[in-house]
Amino acid sequence: MTPTRDPRTPSKSRSRGTSRHSRARLAAIQALYQSAMTGTPPSVVIDEFLRHRLMDTDNEAGEGGKLNEALFAELVKGASARLDETDRKIENALPSSWDGDRLEVVLRCLLRSAAYELMTRYETPAAVVISEYVRLAHRFFSEGEPAFANGVLDRLARDLRPGELEARGSAAGDATG
Repeated sequence: MTPTRDPRTPSKSRSRGTSRHSRARLAAIQALYQSAMTGTPPSVVIDEFLRHRLMDTDNEAGEGGKLNEALFAELVKGASARLDETDRKIENALPSSWDGDRLEVVLRCLLRSAAYELMTRYETPAAVVISEYVRLAHRFFSEGEPAFANGVLDRLARDLRPGELEARGSAAGDATG
């Protein structure tokens, strides 16, 4: 008898694809940071990452593995091109006592990439976007920033994709009981 695969367990190809997406998001945050800190145009930073930083098998930018290059480039180009819009959305999602200028640059870049993804990549569920970027926040920060990012991203998702998180929650509730 052939063992069957548990459908709740991702297949190897799904896991590889997910890892490549995660690496693309990590590299996008780093590229956005480099562009913000140096003033280098996003297209130049993307080219540098793809030609040099991501080709090294021991690189930090892509976690030493292959990444979805198209997603990486899309996130960097898109978040950069829609910077004013993403910053406005982020500002609206911040706690009322916060000013966007208080955000540390890496955190701002992370939120910009996530906001762009929530605004444009509807094929990726909002819950996945939030989970991925909170996980990435843990790579950069060891204090309260990941929880802060989670709260901001939750508000962003509820603003940009009204009802999606609630529908997912009620569907999960219906399935379990």
